[in-house]
Amino acid sequence: MQDDRGQVREEEIAAIVALETGAASRTSQTSGELEKPGARRAVHISARTDVEAVASWLSEFQSSPQTWRAYRKEAERLLLWLQRRSEALSDVRRDTLDAYERFLADPQPAALWQGPSRPRHALEWRPFRQPLSASSRRQALVILQGMFAWLVEAGWVEHNPFRLIRDKRRRMDNRNERIERYIEKTLWQHFWAWLQVPPSPQSGSGAYYRWARRRFLFGFAYLLAPRISEMATARMGDFIQREGRWWWRVVGKGDKLSEVPVPPDMMTLLADWRMTLGMSPQPDPDDTAPLLRALDGRRGLGDNQLYRMIRETFRAGYHALDDLSEAKRAPLQQATPHWLRHTALTHQAQAGVELRYLARTARHARLDTTARYLHAEAEEWYRQLTHHRLTDADTHSDGTL
Repeated sequence: MQDDRGQVREEEIAAIVALETGAASRTSQTSGELEKPGARRAVHISARTDVEAVASWLSEFQSSPQTWRAYRKEAERLLLWLQRRSEALSDVRRDTLDAYERFLADPQPAALWQGPSRPRHALEWRPFRQPLSASSRRQALVILQGMFAWLVEAGWVEHNPFRLIRDKRRRMDNRNERIERYIEKTLWQHFWAWLQVPPSPQSGSGAYYRWARRRFLFGFAYLLAPRISEMATARMGDFIQREGRWWWRVVGKGDKLSEVPVPPDMMTLLADWRMTLGMSPQPDPDDTAPLLRALDGRRGLGDNQLYRMIRETFRAGYHALDDLSEAKRAPLQQATPHWLRHTALTHQAQAGVELRYLARTARHARLDTTARYLHAEAEEWYRQLTHHRLTDADTHSDGTL
């Protein structure tokens, strides 16, 4: 609702709240609604509302916190949008998907839907920070397609509207799309050089600690390509040595245990970080202390803390590297923590790491997922096309050779 001046009313703004703080009552289905024509009567989950049904779906991803949060975000956005339309999941049709995709591209009114990051219980919390890019919209729909497929099997909805999408150009599949959200090598080198500069001695021990932690965090992310949830749960003892070689033991998606080779630069960074913490240069395999620490040097850091730290550092780097043109440093202003993983894997691919080993570093189940980081074919295509010119370089102006 808007007043005569076109401003969103305060009570309307307050209506957009995180699901667990009140939206459940407004996106519910009563038992009577389940009996309407066309709805399935055999429900195979213990749910009374759309929110509870979605919570049952989300429970399938409890072992992967990062995935769970990403999926909750997209499901919550859809439920809140449906709530504003006085619709339920069972009301979603093929044309609803088109309307929702348009909404994701421009969530309006902005005051109602968009805002800076805030705690979920805060009145100022909003589902979006900004409109979603084309790739983010596609990813959102990929997630929701999977959710609807599960809800059909659970008997909660009768059909999956995504099955009606016939346009292959809009197929809900991101696996073949080349990764573009990464920092190019030249900009990374400038950024890393900036990270290497310690604060002045006059800044104090706290400033030095924050600098050392930031330097280690970005080096760790670049050299081993961890997911942010894996950085948060990493322990000192996860670095193990066998036959003179160091490996990083990590539990990734699906609780799958993997071991990733640790390059010498990483061990140098780890030694520097441990000495900042007053520890010996090399870790003990029985050390269960957090790898990344809070300012007290003991407690670990959560996903959200790491997310904010990485975003703030990228933005600080954008402002610090003002000797570069705006266009060259602009990616730092946009970069998110997942860009770090994309950057690490893309640069490894550019350095010649074979696809099979790159997939093991990334811990991807499918090679075609890893292949999205390979830009060599596009680069070779570009190189060869440069020979296609308007005039033959070996021909004189009079047409003679």
